[in-house]
Amino acid sequence: MTRSEAWEILCEFTKSDSLRRHGLALEACVAAYARKLGEDEEKWSVTALLHDFDWEIHPKLPDHPVKGEPILAARGVPDDIRRAILSHADFTGVPRTTRLEKTLFACDELAGFLTACSYVKPGRSIAEVEVASVRRKLKDKAFARQVNRDDVRKGAEELEVPLDDHTAFCINAMKARAADLGLAGTP
Repeated sequence: MTRSEAWEILCEFTKSDSLRRHGLALEACVAAYARKLGEDEEKWSVTALLHDFDWEIHPKLPDHPVKGEPILAARGVPDDIRRAILSHADFTGVPRTTRLEKTLFACDELAGFLTACSYVKPGRSIAEVEVASVRRKLKDKAFARQVNRDDVRKGAEELEVPLDDHTAFCINAMKARAADLGLAGTP
């Protein structure tokens, strides 16, 4: 499975620009970790892009990602990528054992949260987001309330990376792709 094939699947099933951008934001973070860890960057990118491909057709849990997995299998998506996608939701019962699985989970909620943090900055830019402000926003339950704070913390723990370091890493990964993510800021 190539990145371009994964992008085609994502676009086929996902019409929302914000959900596509979430896939791209997660991809930025996960691919950066793949480079850092010497892993297969394309495989990790494919996994990130496809992790929520079925959200619009299966918007209720536990349908997502469980009912999406057979669609991916029929499209020839490898077992390890499908397993990682299943493992990003605790309720599936698929434990996270590989680096890819742990990284996907660790970056998923955080990428969404960092996007939300960007939107409230004066220039609406990821370049304006700082770790200290993210830490404060995580404590504010009213801010980006759909983001599961426990998953953000648990993800960093599973990666065995301090949350502040993980946050800084993901901010930098997203900065490198800011234009693609719609987070380059307003003129």
